[in-house]
Amino acid sequence: MEEIQQRRFWLIELIAYWEGRLTTTHLREFFGISRQQASADIGRYRETHPGNLPDYQHSDRAYLPSPEFERHYISADVAEYLNWMAGLSARSLPTRPSCQLPNLVLRHPARNVTPQLTRPLVRAIREQRRVEVDYGSIANPDREGRIIAPHTFVNTGLRWHLRAWCEKNQQYRDFVLSRFHGEPEVLDKSPRSAKGDTAWNTEITLILQPDLRLSAEQKAVLEHDYSMEGGQLRLQTRAALASYLLKEMQVNTKMLDGRPEAQQLVLVNYEDVKGWLF
Repeated sequence: MEEIQQRRFWLIELIAYWEGRLTTTHLREFFGISRQQASADIGRYRETHPGNLPDYQHSDRAYLPSPEFERHYISADVAEYLNWMAGLSARSLPTRPSCQLPNLVLRHPARNVTPQLTRPLVRAIREQRRVEVDYGSIANPDREGRIIAPHTFVNTGLRWHLRAWCEKNQQYRDFVLSRFHGEPEVLDKSPRSAKGDTAWNTEITLILQPDLRLSAEQKAVLEHDYSMEGGQLRLQTRAALASYLLKEMQVNTKMLDGRPEAQQLVLVNYEDVKGWLF
């Protein structure tokens, strides 16, 4: 199969599998093709893999995946879909072998996330709806039902979570995707959206610098490594994501590591931003 056709079949599966509905608009917007071309691509996919996408459902204005849907071009890792949705995956065709260089990408273990979980959540975000979910956390490992109003999927580097209003706690919180159980139930409209999430909409600046216990030569290495200006690195972020960013940068704000070579960077303006950290 030619690369262009395979790429289109990949997107057809990705959308149908994780969102639960497919329209020509997905292909048209992503590949910049006509409605006729998109319809032809979907038709070829249905001919190649009969049974995956039954006839067009006029009531839903989309093709819906069958319960017996089989994956041929995508993995079972939800990160593949979420990375595509966030624009983190390549939008072009694979590089020709003659142009490639040896490379290796460190891959985190796949989390236990199913299409039965993502489909209602995607719908809830798009339609600003409340969702009843079954969620187990470290604080409450026995799981408990709760109602949330999600507004954004967030990649924290190691895993994906969902930013949502929690009716039980009466505040916006982060929910790890792989800690949901079963199939969420989409409810009515919610008055809660991203606009009301103060921590999400507040921009703060984290100021980092080399650990003062390092030698001048070691500090110079870090200053060059991070293109620091005046010996400092200024990172602007949403307040809700500040702790995740510091964790990714391996900056410990609770206590200094005993070895400055391990700590490397310290947060200079801790007092200014500590109210947003957890």
